[in-house]
Amino acid sequence: MTADTPRSRKPLLLAALGLLVVIAAALFTPWFFGVERRTQRVSAVEAPYPLTFPDDFAFGVATAAQQIEHQQPSDWTAFENRALAEGLTGTGDKPGQAKPGHIHHLDRYPAEIRRKKVDFDRRFPDDFAELAALSISHYRFSISWSRLFPRPGMTAPDPAGVDFYRQVVGALKIHGLTPHVTLFHFSSPAWFWDEVDGQRGWERPDAMQRWSQFVDAAIEAIGPEVADWCTLNEPMVFVYNGYLEGLFPPLEQRAGPPAVAPVVHRLLEAHAIAYHKLHAAAKARGDTVRVGLTQHTRAFDPWRTWAPLDRVAAGFVQQAFIWDMLDAIESGTYAMTDTDYRADIEGLKGTQDYVGINYYGRFYVQMDLGDMAAGPIIHSHDPSDPDELESDLDWAIHPIGLSDVLLEAHRRYGKPIQILENGLADARDGDERRQLFLVSHLREVWHAMNAHGVDIDGYFHWSHMDNFEWAEGFGPRFGLFAVDYTNDFARTPRPSALLYQRIIEGGITEEMWQAYADKL
Repeated sequence: MTADTPRSRKPLLLAALGLLVVIAAALFTPWFFGVERRTQRVSAVEAPYPLTFPDDFAFGVATAAQQIEHQQPSDWTAFENRALAEGLTGTGDKPGQAKPGHIHHLDRYPAEIRRKKVDFDRRFPDDFAELAALSISHYRFSISWSRLFPRPGMTAPDPAGVDFYRQVVGALKIHGLTPHVTLFHFSSPAWFWDEVDGQRGWERPDAMQRWSQFVDAAIEAIGPEVADWCTLNEPMVFVYNGYLEGLFPPLEQRAGPPAVAPVVHRLLEAHAIAYHKLHAAAKARGDTVRVGLTQHTRAFDPWRTWAPLDRVAAGFVQQAFIWDMLDAIESGTYAMTDTDYRADIEGLKGTQDYVGINYYGRFYVQMDLGDMAAGPIIHSHDPSDPDELESDLDWAIHPIGLSDVLLEAHRRYGKPIQILENGLADARDGDERRQLFLVSHLREVWHAMNAHGVDIDGYFHWSHMDNFEWAEGFGPRFGLFAVDYTNDFARTPRPSALLYQRIIEGGITEEMWQAYADKL
């Protein structure tokens, strides 16, 4: 140690002192830092009832192939078979918390149910007739990539798969339902995960070629009958659960966000490819289409509103999870928040004709100084709030968060918005929470449209019927229609289905709102 050591340390000490001053100031003036936790649960709507929607507003329901169709040779089917064979059917420590590599209680259901899911393949014509009777006008479903290309090396789609989706679209048309088609809803062919040059799935060198082949086949099969397309469903959920948490195939647990940036990059490439192919095909036949993707959104609020780190972290999580991908589509450049990853993606700029929004409630973000390297902790609800309502998965119900997201998307992009999923798990016989959820969230949609001028094309409830809920198995019940798995998959409309019909046909009445207003 030399005599001038204290002098050399002086700048470091001053910097540390300055940092302490900033932290202290933040602790006592948290309103200057990050996101504020909302106490208001619904918007103040000052308008005469009923709250009605435009005649051309798309009222629909949403589904996904792996969750309702007979099993195809997909990565998810392989995961389901492996989980069953190896007894990987546990769950996390809390409700709504899946366990990596497991599918909850899958062993409690017989082989026929696991294989047929809800037997949509046999029942879809009757399903569509029941929906049409409820005045529902639109139906969102996804195409199973593995149904069209079940084997590696195929140069043309399987004729049976093509015929199946043509029958589905034909039945929708017969019953006056407009199709809204999703290309990628979490599942892909099992062979897609075979290694090519040391890479699997979306990182394979031939991934975009295989994806392009699938998109072309979907266009050839049903393109002329479909005007609305969603390229990717909740890509950040797929990346987060598949590559960081190990909950979805490929069941990886990479080190952190920078390690998954190349996957996000590839998904954005896939979106751009599909966008241009869909538009080129429509133009060639003299049609127009609307193409976008849909993001899983939440109200991300601080766990402790007085804690600056929670507030700042909530803002970072919201930006990274919701807006980074949508910003990239507008600009053509993907820049992952809080990392050095930045990449220009060819053909991406401006490739969304609408902004797709899926909304499920509020999450809370906690960030402690000693655990910053591990990242934030996400809470699905706040047990200390006796007035907070939760779903069966313990997800906090927070209607005003939907209008907040809608206003933010409108502010950022100024494009039409399609709400492609909104719903909750509620297995109780009377499904009162689902009814409250429907009324309060559609009231927020009306408010965003009429009080703030947000251009919203439609609302799709998740889900049409109970189904296979990914790593949570068959337990959570999201359906407007209950499925009786012990009675040949019989469907029964829940009270919420009839309530949805009343809203579609006559809007939200004052009596309807007052029945639920005091429960939020």
